[in-house]
Amino acid sequence: MSTEVEEKRVAKTGNEIVGEAMRQINPDTVCAYPITPQTDIVQNFSQYVADGEVDTEFVTVESEHSAMSACVGAAASGARAMTATAANGLALMWEVLYIASSTRLPIVMPVVNRALSAPINIHCDHSDAMGARDSGWIQLYGENAQEVYDNTIQAVRIAEHEDVRLPVMVNLDGFIISHAVENVNMMSDEAVQNFIGEYEPEFSLLNSEDPVTVGPLALQDFYFEFKKQQADAAENVADVVQEVGREYGERTGRSYGLFEEYRLDDAEVAVVALGSTTGTARHSVDKLRSEGVKAGLLKLRLFRPFPAREIAEALSGLEAVGVLDRADTFSTTGGPLFADIKSALYDVDPSVKPVNYIYGLGGRDIDEEEIASVYRELLEAADADRVESPVNYIGVRE
Repeated sequence: MSTEVEEKRVAKTGNEIVGEAMRQINPDTVCAYPITPQTDIVQNFSQYVADGEVDTEFVTVESEHSAMSACVGAAASGARAMTATAANGLALMWEVLYIASSTRLPIVMPVVNRALSAPINIHCDHSDAMGARDSGWIQLYGENAQEVYDNTIQAVRIAEHEDVRLPVMVNLDGFIISHAVENVNMMSDEAVQNFIGEYEPEFSLLNSEDPVTVGPLALQDFYFEFKKQQADAAENVADVVQEVGREYGERTGRSYGLFEEYRLDDAEVAVVALGSTTGTARHSVDKLRSEGVKAGLLKLRLFRPFPAREIAEALSGLEAVGVLDRADTFSTTGGPLFADIKSALYDVDPSVKPVNYIYGLGGRDIDEEEIASVYRELLEAADADRVESPVNYIGVRE
């Protein structure tokens, strides 16, 4: 595919490339607090600030709650604001996450996914972002450093789109992506600036000629109307994500949508997953295909708002689908992704048998053979026309 921009190939960790993307975005304000395994992002960015490579006002705060609070203030004043966090840091932001989304502030926040305590664990699972899945933030997931770089840049356009005006989390798996060195194609600084454009806030607290109130008290008389407007904005996200992804592809040759289908056209069974695990699953699919198994993969990119109809249609016609969750809801009914997939399939094709596999909590690895075993169990469920165990834990010592 012909592209409009020239790129350079660099070897960077996931954290380093996110920092580079933030440098190229050159936000007005970054408010940050360190936490493993995210610290490298804001540490590297602070060096860009110190070296004069960006015009950003870098605000060092005393906690993640303060980081998001400062971002809210900056964004409400018309600034392009960013931060980054992980795990317990995201949990400490909980209160302010809702304020950012409900106030329709287009903040962009890379989240380096890490297990929540307790016990204390610094490695990858998705319990942090999944805990915030209903906070009104858009959530994007990437398989590798390239996708995380591309998602960070696109997130600015998505968040600031006039039909959206909602904050975005750019999720990357802790250590697996954040600390692993990969080859990444980077656009030039000028190309990134041309793509994201100038931010034109609809309102600004600093505009004395057109004063506004942000975050006022709203009781029974108006609160419901605010929330309905927020829900209407969420309805627009899927179209905007696809529009921005197509334009990004025209410039770079790397197009993005809501999800990626891999060998799904003639598949009988498939797996749905998020993040770095999809790379391992792709290898399992190829190996199983060589053995005559019609296996497929759906790699989900946009998790919130959940593109239920599009996903269900992509999975329609399968005999069984395994949903890989790197988080548990402790509801006894499965993980968060499974709940959404099962609900979506019920409305479109209830003949598809969904089976949940919770895996990788606290950073435990999942390998090709374990994923291959999921496909084999799905084939057994399809042959038996029933699911023996709808919720399973794979890779755990019994």
